[in-house]
Amino acid sequence: MYKTAVIAAALIAATASAQAEEPENYIKYRQAVMKAIGGHAGAAGQIVRGKVSPEGALAMHADALAALNADISSLFPEGSDFGETRAKEEIWSDRAAFDKAAGDAKTATAAFAAAVAAGDKEKIGATYRDVGESCKTCHKQFREKKN
Repeated sequence: MYKTAVIAAALIAATASAQAEEPENYIKYRQAVMKAIGGHAGAAGQIVRGKVSPEGALAMHADALAALNADISSLFPEGSDFGETRAKEEIWSDRAAFDKAAGDAKTATAAFAAAVAAGDKEKIGATYRDVGESCKTCHKQFREKKN
């Protein structure tokens, strides 16, 4: 009985591992991460603009943005350039430019998180604008417009 359970668990783990490597799963994961980035950026913007003031929430959003943007390039592996996605072919055909744009987003979100942690209101506003610009630049170059 124990041997059968071990074999069944190994088969389930192997199947789950193989499924995890499917490009379709990267696309779904990538889209979920990008939605999370958009959610945190939008929420942080409401706080930075003074529209809401939830205690301590700006630090959480800033830290989440920095963490989510730490390795954006890995969300676009070879073979995930198809299907229901707005990702442009240039992500894969001009990888150096895409990696630079992803690096700029990483730098901008890290600077925003640092400014929030330091409590520097001027830097918070400036670095939040930099986050928006890095997102906008990357989206303009590497994301298809909605129809």
